[in-house]
Amino acid sequence: MTADPTTPEIGLFEAIYSARSIRRLKADPVPEQLITRILDAAIRAPSGGNAQSWAFVVVRDPDLRHQLGAIYRKASDIAEAIYAARGCPPHLTERQYARLMASGKYLWDHMGEAPVLVIPCSRRVAVPVREALPPDIAARWQDEVAYAERIRAPASIRRYRTSSSPADLGADADRLADRQIRAADPPSGS
Repeated sequence: MTADPTTPEIGLFEAIYSARSIRRLKADPVPEQLITRILDAAIRAPSGGNAQSWAFVVVRDPDLRHQLGAIYRKASDIAEAIYAARGCPPHLTERQYARLMASGKYLWDHMGEAPVLVIPCSRRVAVPVREALPPDIAARWQDEVAYAERIRAPASIRRYRTSSSPADLGADADRLADRQIRAADPPSGS
């Protein structure tokens, strides 16, 4: 993909050192070319065994963005309680911490107003059948499958996946794609 002349190129370390969280989003439309470029960069990220077990869902529909914003707001109540219980980290002043919390709250309250949402989703990687594995690995197969499932989806996330409520769109890329939202898949062999 060729460079976009409207997006300046910066060096790796400048990008790392100057990156900051942006929590106040503009309502300006996001050009399709920019979304494509971002997704092109995202699918090139390294993955264990080059499994590329991800999909990216691009949500432009205002009603779905607002539904997802409401889910994000609800989940943020948990994060807000955890931050409050932890208190101010030692590397921040009380004023800095208050600003951090206020900017986070703003994002929590306004996520559904973003002009587009790009949601990274994890796909389940196919596990080989037990019989295809060497005997010493096959003996531990069930434990390994159970462990992989446990670390992949905590109980709170599994509840979203099994919910029949349309409001619980969560991170289930298949259900989102069924609602005619464009999903960008990595090219094979990348």
